[in-house]
Amino acid sequence: MWYCVEIGLGLTGFGIFFSFLGIIFFFDKGFLAMGNILFISGVSLTIGLKSTMQFFMKRQNYKGTISFGIGFFLVVIGWPVIGMMLESYGFIVLFSGFWPTLAVFLQKIPILGWVFQQPYIRSFFDRYKGRRVPV
Repeated sequence: MWYCVEIGLGLTGFGIFFSFLGIIFFFDKGFLAMGNILFISGVSLTIGLKSTMQFFMKRQNYKGTISFGIGFFLVVIGWPVIGMMLESYGFIVLFSGFWPTLAVFLQKIPILGWVFQQPYIRSFFDRYKGRRVPV
């Protein structure tokens, strides 16, 4: 079963890479669609199909799931700019519970952590302290 997690992490990484290429190449719909497909399949393999469905179908995640799905559809049919805006909104809503974990991780990185421990940035991160990860 560990090989599914490794393959899933690889697919997720390639999905992010292809999405990045799609944005760099002026919202190329081919790269963006490929990045979306790889990202979704990578997440599904990493955490499992049942957990993926539970995550996307949670009541508090409906808004993010619907906007991400509509954005994906718009990218596929040829409206990449509007689709990526909707997908970005959906991604932020879906994964907003992970921001506190990411903030703690960023503050512990040796050189980069110094930047995130500055008073103005730290006050921004302290707003989210104490919230739990949604999975």
